[in-house]
Amino acid sequence: MKKNSTRVYSTETGSICPTCAKKFSACKCKEIMNSTTKTDGKVRVSKETKGRKGSGVSLISGLPLSEKDLKLLAKKLKQTCGSGGAVKNGIIEIQGEHRDKLLEELSKLGFSAVKAGG
Repeated sequence: MKKNSTRVYSTETGSICPTCAKKFSACKCKEIMNSTTKTDGKVRVSKETKGRKGSGVSLISGLPLSEKDLKLLAKKLKQTCGSGGAVKNGIIEIQGEHRDKLLEELSKLGFSAVKAGG
């Protein structure tokens, strides 16, 4: 290699995180980014039927909680509504139209929730 040349490509950087410069096996950057969701402080409860063959689900978004806490809250809300549901991408989905029950329960838990969309 010449003295004044610059390296154009290296295979060493493929296993190192560009943010913290640790190996990907020891890196926690992705977990930190996922756990701290950026919200505007409003918890929104909406209804969606798109992609569900006409059956609606109630969506709860904007909760400033970690993934573990979201799952615990989803379990409590599913028991309150008496239906199933899931947590996907930081949004709680409850099967069926339960927006009024969910607003009431979220306000009891201290969240300032608003009804979103029609």
